[in-house]
Amino acid sequence: MADKKQMETPLTPRISLEQWRCLVAVVEEGGYAQAAARLHKSQSSVSYSVQKLESVLDIKAFVIEGRRAVLTRAGEMLYRRARQLLEDAAGLEVAARKASAGWEAEIAIAVEVLFPTWLLLGCLDDFGRESPQTRVELYETVIGGAPEALEQGRVDLAITPHVPRGFVGEMLPRPAQVIPVAHPDHPLHQLGREVSLRDLRQHRHLVVRDTGSQRTSKTTTVEVTRRWTLTNMATSIGAACRGYGFAWLPKEKILAELESGLLKPLPIRGGSARSIPLYLIFADRDAPGPGALRLAEIIRAKLQEPGVGT
Repeated sequence: MADKKQMETPLTPRISLEQWRCLVAVVEEGGYAQAAARLHKSQSSVSYSVQKLESVLDIKAFVIEGRRAVLTRAGEMLYRRARQLLEDAAGLEVAARKASAGWEAEIAIAVEVLFPTWLLLGCLDDFGRESPQTRVELYETVIGGAPEALEQGRVDLAITPHVPRGFVGEMLPRPAQVIPVAHPDHPLHQLGREVSLRDLRQHRHLVVRDTGSQRTSKTTTVEVTRRWTLTNMATSIGAACRGYGFAWLPKEKILAELESGLLKPLPIRGGSARSIPLYLIFADRDAPGPGALRLAEIIRAKLQEPGVGT
């Protein structure tokens, strides 16, 4: 019996989540008084919780320097693990609420503009027929917009070419096809030969602005002196159709313009089309909501239908 008790003891936590919360608050607020204000507790109760924790674990988490509580090396380890523990506990509660409440009241999704709009709207319509009570918040993003929305917890799932650090992306069955185009009367089409990088640099490049707050030059396909950076894809397409410049555009989004002759693919030396993989990413892949899971299933199924392409 004693052996059984010794085996079970390590699995029984002796420190409560509230004690760990007090420890984390003292570290992050820089002292017991500040931690007490954050937790809406008395300073004495916060101090007692930390002291009890230290006593049970037989470890010294803080040393007092002046009026500040400073972490020991052991305390730094405790803080890192305690913070992760609290985050895991909060995540578990969110997952439990999702499981008990059924489908989410609202689902937020960030989708890269390279993804076919008609296909996305069809998926949302199918989902709406299955769960008409679920509201959908759609963010149409460029480059860093979707990864940033995931990292900030603003969306439940995303479709993006860029998988942010700490997330796992599922590659979708069909990549986006992006091609360089210009109006048929554009000077680049009058060269009568393959277009070189030097040729491109002599003309205006139309690009769509990165919707992430930490913008980079990734939206620029070619470094040119003359460039218009536009807010959305529709404006870029419209500017190209009017002959204001050349642009790399998703083929699926300009099928009508190509068929009508408003836009014509540029014969770039070395190849024109670019294939860009797209990834489906859950904000919480361990416990996604049932609605988010179903929407992802609809998107996968739609992409695998015969004749569907991007």
